[in-house]
Amino acid sequence: MNKIEQHLKHHKLRITQVRLDILRYFQNHKTALSHADLEQHFSKHFDRVTIYRTLTSFLENGLIHKIPDDSGIAKYALCRHDSIAHSTVDEHVHFKCKNCGKIECLHALEIPKLHLPKKYKPESANLLIEGTCALCNA
Repeated sequence: MNKIEQHLKHHKLRITQVRLDILRYFQNHKTALSHADLEQHFSKHFDRVTIYRTLTSFLENGLIHKIPDDSGIAKYALCRHDSIAHSTVDEHVHFKCKNCGKIECLHALEIPKLHLPKKYKPESANLLIEGTCALCNA
């Protein structure tokens, strides 16, 4: 069993060709991907519903996380934690380049702890920084 198959098994997902291919594609990209990005790349192999279902199963099983974006288009990136359920360990900063539009996970930067008013219970936190990425800045 290779690493990608082990990763799927660890997240309690059946090993299928579409899951292997999409997970490999995520691993080969440093930036967040949208459903449209995946559909464009895999259109000859998988239909849009299959890709959507794969993204949903990855999201529900903690393999990827959804990144908030002001464009209204959902973007996804691989989680970096080993647990199956989402946890605060994977709450990190995201960076969106205003030039090229790519969104990257900045895993080294954690979202600071916030002290909410009494009776508020946080479930997740997202921080999106916009600017110019290193590639566009060069």
